[in-house]
Amino acid sequence: MLLPEPMSRIVIVGNKSRLDQAIDALYELKLIHLIDHTVGTDEGFSIGSSRPYTEKASERLLSLKAAEKELGIKADDENDDVMSVKDVHAKITSNCTESITGAVFKVLDKKNAVVQKITEERLKKEDLSKIAGIPVDIDLYRGYDSVAVMVGSVKADPTSALSVIADSELFVSGKAGKKDETRTIALFVKKSERDNAVRILTDFEYTEIPLPTGTGPVNAAIAEADANIVAFNTELGEVEKELASLKEKHHDDILVLDEELSINEAKGSLPLRIAASEFSFVIDAWVPTKNVAAVIAGMDKKMDGNIYTEVQEDRSRSLHDVEHAEPRFKETPTQMKHGPYVKNFEHPVKLLSAPKYHEIDPTVVLSIFFPLFFGFMVGDIGYAIPFIILGLFGLKTAKHKDFRAIATVLFFGGIWAFIFGFFMFGEMFGIHFIGHNAYPTDPNALAYTWETLLNVTFPDWFHVFPGIAHPGEGISKLYDVSFLLKISIYIGIMHIFIGYALGFANIRMQHGTKEAFFEKGGWMMSFVGIVLFCWGLTDVLISGASFLDTIVMIKVIAAIVLIVVGTVVTMKKEGAQAIMELPSLMGNILSYARLTAIGMSKAGMALAFNYIALIMMAGAGPIGIVPAAIVFVVGHLMIWTLAILSAGLHALRLQYVEMMSKFYVGGGKEYEPLEIKRKNTKIVETEV
Repeated sequence: MLLPEPMSRIVIVGNKSRLDQAIDALYELKLIHLIDHTVGTDEGFSIGSSRPYTEKASERLLSLKAAEKELGIKADDENDDVMSVKDVHAKITSNCTESITGAVFKVLDKKNAVVQKITEERLKKEDLSKIAGIPVDIDLYRGYDSVAVMVGSVKADPTSALSVIADSELFVSGKAGKKDETRTIALFVKKSERDNAVRILTDFEYTEIPLPTGTGPVNAAIAEADANIVAFNTELGEVEKELASLKEKHHDDILVLDEELSINEAKGSLPLRIAASEFSFVIDAWVPTKNVAAVIAGMDKKMDGNIYTEVQEDRSRSLHDVEHAEPRFKETPTQMKHGPYVKNFEHPVKLLSAPKYHEIDPTVVLSIFFPLFFGFMVGDIGYAIPFIILGLFGLKTAKHKDFRAIATVLFFGGIWAFIFGFFMFGEMFGIHFIGHNAYPTDPNALAYTWETLLNVTFPDWFHVFPGIAHPGEGISKLYDVSFLLKISIYIGIMHIFIGYALGFANIRMQHGTKEAFFEKGGWMMSFVGIVLFCWGLTDVLISGASFLDTIVMIKVIAAIVLIVVGTVVTMKKEGAQAIMELPSLMGNILSYARLTAIGMSKAGMALAFNYIALIMMAGAGPIGIVPAAIVFVVGHLMIWTLAILSAGLHALRLQYVEMMSKFYVGGGKEYEPLEIKRKNTKIVETEV
């Protein structure tokens, strides 16, 4: 479980005339991870050619994808008619694809034509609106032999500046007297004066507007454009109905055709990834070692013995094999192997990247500590139960891997939150079940537990909770802070050391014990040394022990020796950087104090909302029950929501940054066997 599935590299050789049969066999076995052939690596072989049917399948698929996009059909849509492959092939050979896409594109052409008309009318209306304030009919802007007409926008009124041009007529829209206001003008001048007019208007940032076409008043033309737009929109609505009708009629056919054509294209293009000569083909592939015998037997059976399959190597975990392998064989694919529980946590690991074949898979460790940290930070039955219910619902219904990952954290983290909330903290919604629960210790302040609030007495077996000041009542997140901080730090020390130990195991597996000692062993010694030094220091500063105390001296001396030796060992690989990074080890440990801090913040908010609600009830009597209930529900709903974000993100951060960074590199290539995944089509027995 800590290592990816062992892999073996095989080679498959066959007669080129039986390539289609071999391709079908590869997909049916669902175990072959293909290694792409590289040109020039094998003498006498080149990259194969796609199958004859591929080009036609690609053309059909391309047009079908275009039709899907226009109709709003998605590949993951529900299909009411799962069709047999035999029937799909019959549809393809009868040119059903061309019939459907032809009908869709015909209606789309109508739609595009109508949309174009609407666009033209809107542009026409926009241009007409600019000159609507000028009292000149449309037909008066054109048809002159000796008069030039200039229509455009200016930043200010140019009347005074244009007065120098004789025999001109100027119309200006907009309000008179306003400065720096964009106006529309229509200027009628002799053609001989046009250049002069342009020079003058340049100072007013003149921008030309196309001369309008048509006859009659401008407002009448605008009204006509509006009427045309309405008519064309009505026509567009009818065309949209035609498209909707086509979508309803051909929805299922499009999905099954898309699926089958995609499969045909994938199969037909596969020879472009393998080596081929004039008469034979050669396929290099990775297969899980445990399935090698099944693959050899399966290929032999499906090819009627006309195939040769041989194991080339059983890839070990040593990087020596990789360093001396051909480039195309260097990267071994990774197939994680986990049980049902751990498998739920693969996605958070893949958010970084898949593990490499030659390194330890962190999913198992993450599956243990991630929900545990989440539960410790929440630690409340009142929040845990909704987490468990919501998480269980998500695991049963969610299909997207992101939502399933969130549901996993909520469900398993909720279980741990319930365990900590009941057996360690003994509280629900920030209120302890039994005991003094002195929040605060001021005797005049309001003190409450579920026993006092509900006016009940819990049975003796209920006193299972631990406690610091009052055993049996549960640990207080606000008053037993020093105890919780110690637990958090101890957890951090253990968690980080596990990371270093896994890092040591990684390097030892890849390069040997000597390399592991110099690369990770030194850090492990330095880490233990810093822990011992801090332990001795706390004995002096907190417990009041003397530096001359024998136990303290042993801890400090052992710590110094371990730190010095560990640093010297590490410097052999990392140089002076080993010294500079020593303080970061302390920062890594202290980072786990967030386990207590998040719990304290939640408990503090719960305390505040609880007091507000109880004081409202106590002060207003029965009238205050409703507003007090609203404050209680809204307040705890907000805390519950924040708990998902804060506990989830910080628990994940401790995995990624503090622990996994000590051993995990990632960047592996996932094992992706050739496989046909059918959702909308099926193979029936009569087709086999």
